[in-house]
Amino acid sequence: MTTSTALTLVLGATGKTGSRVTSRLRAAGSAVRTAARATADAHFDWDDPHTYAPALAGVERVYLLGPVGRIDFAGQVSTFLDKAETADVGHVTYLSAYGVDAAPPQMATRSVELDLIGRAGLSHTILRPAWFMQNFSETFLAPINGVIAVPTGNGAEAFIDAEDIAAVASATLADPAAHTGAEYTLTGPEAITVADAAAIISSVSDTAVNYLDIDRDEWIAAAIAGGIPAEYAPVLRMLTETIASGHGAQPTGDVEKVTGKAPTSFADFAHRTAAAWTTETAR
Repeated sequence: MTTSTALTLVLGATGKTGSRVTSRLRAAGSAVRTAARATADAHFDWDDPHTYAPALAGVERVYLLGPVGRIDFAGQVSTFLDKAETADVGHVTYLSAYGVDAAPPQMATRSVELDLIGRAGLSHTILRPAWFMQNFSETFLAPINGVIAVPTGNGAEAFIDAEDIAAVASATLADPAAHTGAEYTLTGPEAITVADAAAIISSVSDTAVNYLDIDRDEWIAAAIAGGIPAEYAPVLRMLTETIASGHGAQPTGDVEKVTGKAPTSFADFAHRTAAAWTTETAR
């Protein structure tokens, strides 16, 4: 990775990818300003446009991801990008999602992509990752009482390690000229089912973890009851139906193309993360 004195703003800096991007850039000697609603260098709130300009002051590069758990955010991101251009930001690396290039332009994530592509004043790189492996250890795919319940049936997904996403993002931010206009589809090295993942987790954590193909409506209702905004229900339905129908993410070579290293396998991720499931089981 090329060391850079250019200041990079990392949005969502306390999240799964933002925290890892920050660590990698700083380890390489790059200047970073973290941004989040709390516990960051700059206070940043998508619902408060007054926080945009202070976060962008003096910044040359931005790691961009939209508000989490929402479906109508394109306008907010567009306002932010206007501010970025005014602040003379040169490059934006945008964390999108797998398959969004085929989505209708009305979809917020695709709308942001098209917005970026159409801005002559900003260079850009678009990252479209598959489902994160960390979903199994940190969020909605984590086993509960030895069960991973999600309506994906026998469909497979090329789950990707968030560390690999961060490695690609960091490379594009450290040397934007080498990745200007690039669109990378980021995946793990193989597509596996959630049942396969449960079996691997069982083997490394030395505890029984099973997969339950739960009713989709029941699962969505539980997600909303657990705090997911109700407006996000259609997205949850689309994501799980895509995998269940056999159209989940398939392996690409983009991680290795950018980083020079093969992406992490789910088995290697599971071995590295085994303590998370062992601790959960012991509770």
